[in-house]
Amino acid sequence: VNDVHSRLTPTRVAEVVAVDRCAGVQAAVARAAHTGRSISVAGGRHAMGAQAFGTDTIHLDTRPLRRVFGFDAARGLVEAGAGVQWPELVRRLHELQPGGVRWTIRQKQTGADRLSLGGALAANVHGRGLTMAPFVSDVESFVIVGADGAARRCSRTENAELFARAAGGYGLFGVVTSVELRLAERALLERRVDVLTADEVHGAFDAAIAEGCLFGDFQFAIDPASDDFLRRGVFARYAPVDPALGVPDAQRALGEGDWLSLLHLAHVDKAEAFRRYSEHYLATDGQRYWSDTSQMSLYLDDYHAELDRRMGRDGRDDRRCRGSEVIGEVYVPRRALPALLGDLAEEFRRTAVDLVYGTVRLIERDRDSFLPWAREPWACVVMNLHTEHTADGRRRTDAAFRRAYDLALLRGGSFYLTYGRSATAAQVDAAHPRFRAFLAEKARLDPDDRFRTDWLDHHRALLAGRVGAA
Repeated sequence: VNDVHSRLTPTRVAEVVAVDRCAGVQAAVARAAHTGRSISVAGGRHAMGAQAFGTDTIHLDTRPLRRVFGFDAARGLVEAGAGVQWPELVRRLHELQPGGVRWTIRQKQTGADRLSLGGALAANVHGRGLTMAPFVSDVESFVIVGADGAARRCSRTENAELFARAAGGYGLFGVVTSVELRLAERALLERRVDVLTADEVHGAFDAAIAEGCLFGDFQFAIDPASDDFLRRGVFARYAPVDPALGVPDAQRALGEGDWLSLLHLAHVDKAEAFRRYSEHYLATDGQRYWSDTSQMSLYLDDYHAELDRRMGRDGRDDRRCRGSEVIGEVYVPRRALPALLGDLAEEFRRTAVDLVYGTVRLIERDRDSFLPWAREPWACVVMNLHTEHTADGRRRTDAAFRRAYDLALLRGGSFYLTYGRSATAAQVDAAHPRFRAFLAEKARLDPDDRFRTDWLDHHRALLAGRVGAA
């Protein structure tokens, strides 16, 4: 098995078992206990830190867990199988409201759609909401099959200890089979676009929140040869407008070919990539979108292979398009954002980091999970680094992220554990002060390691001093 995006976590599991109901998960847990094996679990397989896979485990494929169990139109709640992916969940919500869609999802990850509800809970993800906490804040309850094979419903009042540990628990406390999700009223949004500098964007985020905008981000320039590198960017925010206006039939949008061209340019001509991208966004100022479908993103599977084919037809051999991208996120207090971006620009220029994409989002504090990555209101810097699939390529990317982590920590910030295994033990301790307690809770609640991944093995060894960073 391997992850879809980076293709850098190939893992040999003992077998893959597709599960379509809670009883099937319970049977798999019982069989794992009988044979002395551990279990790993994945849905969309986009997670690239090996937290979805474990060597020699029984690997559960939750994609068949797609059933919608209930919809409460009075309270704005839906319960669905943990394997359901965002496009199908939104479609089912629309079908359940034939008289007009009132309730829909609040937030999802951006960049891809074929991601599961259970995976969103396991990594405690976030989108580009301007005033939203991580995904756990949207969860009313969930059902989880634990190491003893029992299925338990967990909420803030029922099995609350397990709720806090499994939300953002990377699948290490059991297999979530269904999630009861809090919904939001569907809104019609108007996109408003400016090109700003990093010094201006903090105030622009504040102004957007004051205007009542629901979503927004700052997508910055990626050309290290330019003075604009990580300094100038496209600031787009989305303000509610009268739903009666609707969405026009014809609006400017980027198709698959447009995205492939932009991806190609992001590797070989970064200045032109930003010019075209900002030009497109400025041309869409004032366009209208629905709050749920506007969060969907076109994801091109294995796009590097297509880029290679395109260059081959042109007679080119440009290795800058080979390999894949690895994502990382760092966080700082919001007023420290311009300084962090300046630090990163200087460091990335000095070490020739190949940045393909980057954006800034906001996050509110997580008050629900045992291991919160959003320990305070942060500004989030999301980065895609091009990585050659060689030992040296991986070392360079790991080193780049470690430097980024240090820069964020120096500014009072943190980083996301989900995307990889680059951090040192000192960085993990500094950024995630409850992580050792999290591992202790894992050992207490699952002493036989019925749920185990390579991500877990790595971090246990790292904090025990048995290995260096990956």
